[in-house]
Amino acid sequence: MALLIVVVFILGYTLIALEHPLKIDKAASALLTGVLCWLVLLFGFNDMPGFAAIDQAHFTDVHTFLDHALFEHLGEISGILFFLMGAMTIVELVDTHDGFKVITDRIVTKDRVKLLWIVSGVAFILSALLDNLTTAIIMCALIRRIVKSKENVWLIGSFVVIAANAGGAWSPIGDVTTIMLWIGGQITTFHVIQVVLAPSIVSIVVPLLVASLTLRGKIESPASKSDEASSHHSDHPEWERWEQVFMFALGGLGLLFVPVFKSVTHYPPFMGVLLSVGFIWYVTEYLHRDKEDHIKSRYSVGSMLHRIDTASILFFLGILLAVSALQTSGHLTLLASTLDRTFGNIYIINGLIGVLSAIVDNVPLVAAAMGMYDMTEFPVDDTFWTLLAYCAGTGGSMLIIGSAAGVAAMGILKIDFIWYLKKISLYALIGYLAGMGAYYLQHTLFM
Repeated sequence: MALLIVVVFILGYTLIALEHPLKIDKAASALLTGVLCWLVLLFGFNDMPGFAAIDQAHFTDVHTFLDHALFEHLGEISGILFFLMGAMTIVELVDTHDGFKVITDRIVTKDRVKLLWIVSGVAFILSALLDNLTTAIIMCALIRRIVKSKENVWLIGSFVVIAANAGGAWSPIGDVTTIMLWIGGQITTFHVIQVVLAPSIVSIVVPLLVASLTLRGKIESPASKSDEASSHHSDHPEWERWEQVFMFALGGLGLLFVPVFKSVTHYPPFMGVLLSVGFIWYVTEYLHRDKEDHIKSRYSVGSMLHRIDTASILFFLGILLAVSALQTSGHLTLLASTLDRTFGNIYIINGLIGVLSAIVDNVPLVAAAMGMYDMTEFPVDDTFWTLLAYCAGTGGSMLIIGSAAGVAAMGILKIDFIWYLKKISLYALIGYLAGMGAYYLQHTLFM
């Protein structure tokens, strides 16, 4: 039974990867995988590596323990899903009010390589200020405004994933795993910026340089105003410029408020984004108070809740449930300890954790590493922790499903798993290894 949960997880991943050939929505495969993994746990937990870790004083039987573990994980998963829903709602609201025209009207280049550099640079900076998930949601909305061809949308969206993960790795609030290390006391703000910034820059600049040599051509022109109108409704209103700027600023400030809210209150990010959604809801209701009823209802926050991609939310739910089952079973902790015993070298261990984070969520892998190594062995700001922040943050870019930013982009832009594997994974791998090389050189020469 111990291996059955791994088999179910691998089969589920395979079905997700083959979404387009099978013509079965990946959300269905993810939900089945997540629930089946927990069912395997229920009937075979006595054979799992994690069985020995049960505190018999607190849990009288396995079922009680699994109920507790499931609801504990569900609390964390729900926070991520509500955050995703809130951020997507704000982005949709800005988009329907043509708020992104404030940016897209200024991006006039039709050169594919130049656009790659511009969009990737914005994503890199933005993810350090917000986080990689929010950045991916915002940039994917922008890409849909700028690019028409599906191939180019997928290409630029994929580089957004690489850039957002790279930008999030060096910022204490840029990635969930960096936040974990920061809150846990393993890293401090200024040290992680100082040590991880250069490798993170290398991890996006190198793939962009390679792409500059291999990619050519022009992008298709953005949709005309008439196209935009038809993509909404025949009576799509022409928003005044001040309304576009106002909604862009309102949405941007609402999202920027989230990390500030978290730093001040120490509440989870979903609380901050829900507060922003509630405030923006009030403002938009007031803004449209004198408009016709069909305009008010169509462009309110309530209407945006119907526009967000619910299937992507359920896909996220299934994936996180499956990973949490592997964590509860003890397989991820066993994997981390096996890496430690087999290799011992922190560069190899962290490098492999980064590679594995493209397959399995990086959060439980980092949590396992944090629990495995004592702060007396690796003190605050030790090379092990800062290298872990880089590897866990950027390694997920090697697969579209390997990071929160990738999952969001996959849902919003409908990027195909196999296409990403064939076209983008090598770019991400080259960048990842180049960044590790930069980290090693920096540590050897300057630390």
